[in-house]
Amino acid sequence: MPRNSSPRSLRAGVLVAAAAAGTLSTFSPAGAVVGDAAADNTYTAATRLVIGDNLRGCTGALVDRYWVVTAASCFSDDPAQPQALVAGAPKWKTTVTVGAKSAEVAELVPRADRDLVMARLATPVDGIAPLPLATAAPTAGQSLRVPGFGRTKDEWVPNKLHTGVFSLDSVSATGIGTTGTGGAAVCKGDTGAPAIRETNGKAELVAVASRSWQGGCLGTPATETRTGAFSSRVDDLGDWVKGLRSRTAEVKAGLQLQIIDINNRMWNTVDDSRAGGWLGSWSPVSTVSLTAVDSVAIGDTVHVYAVGSDGKVYTHDGKVGGVWTPWGEVPGGAGGAQGVTAAVRGNTVSLQIIGSDGSLYSTSVDYAAGSWRGNWEQVGTNNLKSITSATTPDGVVHVFAVNEDLRVYTRDNRPDGSWTPWGEIPGGAVGVQGITAAARGNTVDLQIIGGAGDLFTTYGHYDLGHWDPQWQKVSENRLKAISSSAEGNVVHVVAVNEDTKVYTRDADYNAGKWTPWTEVPGGAFGVKAITAATTG
Repeated sequence: MPRNSSPRSLRAGVLVAAAAAGTLSTFSPAGAVVGDAAADNTYTAATRLVIGDNLRGCTGALVDRYWVVTAASCFSDDPAQPQALVAGAPKWKTTVTVGAKSAEVAELVPRADRDLVMARLATPVDGIAPLPLATAAPTAGQSLRVPGFGRTKDEWVPNKLHTGVFSLDSVSATGIGTTGTGGAAVCKGDTGAPAIRETNGKAELVAVASRSWQGGCLGTPATETRTGAFSSRVDDLGDWVKGLRSRTAEVKAGLQLQIIDINNRMWNTVDDSRAGGWLGSWSPVSTVSLTAVDSVAIGDTVHVYAVGSDGKVYTHDGKVGGVWTPWGEVPGGAGGAQGVTAAVRGNTVSLQIIGSDGSLYSTSVDYAAGSWRGNWEQVGTNNLKSITSATTPDGVVHVFAVNEDLRVYTRDNRPDGSWTPWGEIPGGAVGVQGITAAARGNTVDLQIIGGAGDLFTTYGHYDLGHWDPQWQKVSENRLKAISSSAEGNVVHVVAVNEDTKVYTRDADYNAGKWTPWTEVPGGAFGVKAITAATTG
């Protein structure tokens, strides 16, 4: 478990006792907590990590089916400098074993302020309950249980998890100091082991082991009797861990919804067509502050684009049956963006934003080639308020916008890159507060939120070359935001109502009718923005 270190690096109260540097062993993980062997089927979230060709051994804790938390020093070139660990794939092949299941580590996400790292697994571990993070701060005097796979007092490489009880002596901003009781100590190979608080039969993760004196551990001089250890706190990292976990929520087939809540955080849910209904809960996608969002689907992959509170444009992807990629900035140096829309053209996505000056800017990404155009092109000078877009089978991207006069206009981006001029959508809509478009073949369904919040719709028949002459009121509401996605001959419309909850209804052209509004389950409220896309 935690390693021994030189006295000047041992910051916790129980570890600041003066000692000659030469009496402290160096970090060489491969061993468990000096304590009792854990009973079968207890502390099942504790994980064994083998790093490299048995170069190092550590302990960790499963906190999500895709994520293990452990010590960054396990992966650092110099374990004495865990803060130097760089995010990304591990330098050495690392295998994590949880019970009878094993998976390789695909990505490391370290903390810069403490000896701690989140390790993402290449394949999920199912059937084992993750260890929940504590939400209340640790306090001196509490008793903690530490399970680990490191050395014991008489075994170099034990084949069984051992546990020990530790008294919590001191608490700092990022760590805790503990002392083993009843002969318990943190040994080599226990680095990264979970320090668990048990209250009313519930176990929760308080900290992960970082370093210790290793008194009583096999290989430690008999003159070293101290059993103090220092561990990195996790109770204050809930939002950070939640953000990482949400990246790896598996994407289900069906209607994908993303929302931005009142705190500018993004959440996701799915009307899972294979499971036959909504998931029933919203998963966090980002704790980063976002202001606008749109999404598209290419086959079984959904691509989400969002405007951050910094005015820059970001994107991440999710594949059905797979996990979400990390957020990445869309290249081109966009700043001050106020709105975003995306439309699919084969393997290319055409992306437009409303810039800080209200004008339309455009770029694109070719997912087959894996490359962005690299710059944002200004397309005219305007003072736009909101935008949406859709693509017809001829490869034309139709962009629709609400201008400063609160009327609806459209222009086309042809496959050769040229743009048509703006033209007003017929029907005399005024006071428009929101807009969405979805293409059913050569027909584009366009919905708007009217000045009073009601839902209106019209149709552009691009194969016939005309629009319906008037807007049809679909329902009386007090809508705040809207999006849509076509699936065959059905258009799914999703909206945020005046109660800031999310509702949906379909324009079902197979049945020739609109379905009634129904609330999307999961209890979302305080919603400010919404987007929808359908994956296969």
